[in-house]
Amino acid sequence: MLATQRSISGSSQSPRSPSSQPFLSVSVTDPVKLGNGVQAYISYRVITKTNFPEYQGPEKIVIRRYSDFVWLRDRLFEKYKGIFIPPIPEKSAVEKFRFSAEFIEMRRQALDVFVNRIASHHELQQSEDLKTFLQADEETMERLRFHETGIFKKKPSDLMQIFKDVQSKVSDVVLGKEKPVEESNPEYEKLKHYIFELENHLAEAQKHAYRLVKRHRELGQSLSDFGKAAKLLGASEGNALGKAFSELGAKSEALSFKLQKEAHQLLMNFEEPLKDYVRAVQSIKATIAERANAFRQQCELAETMKLKEINLDKLMLTRSDKVAEAEHEYKELKADSEEATRRFETIVRLMNEEIVRFQEQKTIDMGVAFHEFAKGQARLANSIADAWRSLLPKLESCSPAQ
Repeated sequence: MLATQRSISGSSQSPRSPSSQPFLSVSVTDPVKLGNGVQAYISYRVITKTNFPEYQGPEKIVIRRYSDFVWLRDRLFEKYKGIFIPPIPEKSAVEKFRFSAEFIEMRRQALDVFVNRIASHHELQQSEDLKTFLQADEETMERLRFHETGIFKKKPSDLMQIFKDVQSKVSDVVLGKEKPVEESNPEYEKLKHYIFELENHLAEAQKHAYRLVKRHRELGQSLSDFGKAAKLLGASEGNALGKAFSELGAKSEALSFKLQKEAHQLLMNFEEPLKDYVRAVQSIKATIAERANAFRQQCELAETMKLKEINLDKLMLTRSDKVAEAEHEYKELKADSEEATRRFETIVRLMNEEIVRFQEQKTIDMGVAFHEFAKGQARLANSIADAWRSLLPKLESCSPAQ
């Protein structure tokens, strides 16, 4: 999805040339299985090319594992409220698929998209955590993963439960089920409805894309089995009919290969992009939940400040000796309230910018995905038609005259 963007960034100019346009491109390559049993994991080479002066040089290669990408995602989500943090591919729920070649390649591609989305984002690309991720040695990354404070110090199982809890609350926020303190803004309500509907439609499209991949594979396997049977049948015949059967079997096996190849292309270039956007929408919903929390905090602090102000007025009227203490508390609370308002307004501003960027990128990415789908189906249909058409003269010569 980001191939075009990366090719634009990777100009032929010298990376350190003053006339070069600023660029930051990242490639996630060479997945390698390390370790055995439950300790086994996949490592990746992450290659960074940039002319950003704050980086160590024009090119840097580091080794990263899946948990390092998770660390980066978590750090950005914690620090950049209001920005839609790109989603990360989930772990395989089925142990036996964890190290299959197809799953490893799907994850590598998704991780490549993830980190390049961050690298191409005008704010996220300035993140110190991104610089660390792209440049630090493995020992430093391991220390960062295991010695963070707060949420980052929790075990993976604890983290998973946290994010499940967040997800369970997100739908309530999006659907408006949480009623105590809610933002009443027609444009915001429209946004929430759009995101909820988009998730449903994308999930439905992805489900049917999965079925298309499965159908291609099943048809390919059926043609392979039929091809073997037809070739055996041809071998038992010594005449022109036997030769025709053998060629029919060979064509079937060739078409089986094409179908399996097209199924893989369909998976990588159509189903996976759809699944990626389902994850992207879930990331947006998490940001919506953050906005709802910020709004609630703002309202609660404003309400508390009003009560403190009333109490302060009473103390001043009675000339209580607690006035000074109450004034100090009121000033602190006012500062907190103003900070909460600024935080909420920043989230709103960033979300408004982000949704425009998201829709523009979605239009491009979905256009590419559906174009690749249509092109692949046309290519496959032509291959199938040409293969069967080429057999007709030979099969007709074995048939009685009509």
